[in-house]
Amino acid sequence: MSWTYATLLALLTVLLALSLSPEAKSAAVPSSTGRVKDPQGPQKRIFMKEADALNFFRRRSRRATKSQDEINAEQKQVLAADERRREFHEEKRNEFESYAEEENDEQDERTRESTEQWREFHYDGMHPPQEYNRHAI
Repeated sequence: MSWTYATLLALLTVLLALSLSPEAKSAAVPSSTGRVKDPQGPQKRIFMKEADALNFFRRRSRRATKSQDEINAEQKQVLAADERRREFHEEKRNEFESYAEEENDEQDERTRESTEQWREFHYDGMHPPQEYNRHAI
């Protein structure tokens, strides 16, 4: 039962602190029911009047043709996305090519080493060593 008492006391303390803080008064919505004033500064660019908003949505319906500016902007975005995709795939291809080249070099080195070991093992010292897989000069 003591934990409920402690919780209630903590909640009351927090409520009292919030009600007395100056931030609570500044965040409150003013209760004045006076005339709504026009937005100033940057808010004027964000908010538009209700009539303008209705005209905007009426003018630009789903089937309406797009303006040339809208078409150009969309085409610019598509081209930018294509360019990013092309650069990404080109980078991946270059990485794979360098990886494959390193793998082939390592495989060639291992093959050369094993061939040399085979030649040394089979060389009897009586005849000159054969130049396997080489053309006569």
